[in-house]
Amino acid sequence: MSLTYLTTDALSARIHYDPRTIRDRLKDSVLLEGIHYFRPFGGRKILFIWEHIERDMFSQLDQLSIPMANGGVCHG
Repeated sequence: MSLTYLTTDALSARIHYDPRTIRDRLKDSVLLEGIHYFRPFGGRKILFIWEHIERDMFSQLDQLSIPMANGGVCHG
């Protein structure tokens, strides 16, 4: 299985969020290290795993849920 690795700017272009929002608000609250992103070679650079992000973004569509402004989900 081949995975697609994205920089913050490339992920920003795909999900239409500002790179700063991804770094400051989504990383470590919604996007988790070791699942959605990793730091290659122990450095500062972050690479996001597109397939894992896409899977989790669209897995909630199967359920009756309402996205909330703070990033959470209301299950109705």
